Amino acid sequence: MGVLVMWLVFAILSSVFAALTTILAKMGIDGVNSHLATAIRTVVVLLMSWGMVFLTNAHTGIGGISKRSWLFLILSGLATGASWLCYYRALQLGEASKVVPIDKLSVVITLVLAFVFLHERFTVKSFFGCVLIGAGTLLMVL
Repeated sequence: MGVLVMWLVFAILSSVFAALTTILAKMGIDGVNSHLATAIRTVVVLLMSWGMVFLTNAHTGIGGISKRSWLFLILSGLATGASWLCYYRALQLGEASKVVPIDKLSVVITLVLAFVFLHERFTVKSFFGCVLIGAGTLLMVL
């Protein structure tokens, strides 16, 4: 498979695993403090991530990471942690079928932020996609 198709395969797998994450988390979080549940999940992700780093011999590239990349990777990690903490708390307090659509508003927010900070194109199609996602979220939550 070419590189042009592989991004799609990985994106689809990501969405499947994200869906499984929600269902499995909702089943496991009952009676567990949401922060503790997030910490347990994070340890598992940490072990899995570093396992892949060493399995693929990617650890040899650590020294070549620029200060700028370190900064943005650390900030991304902090944003991920905040997202997970909020997500697990919302999942503990609400129904998965209502939490997930609101969480997926991140698609709309990402498109806007990509336009502002990464100077990516924001087309008419993107605009209407954002409107439809927003409308779909409202329909699913209300």
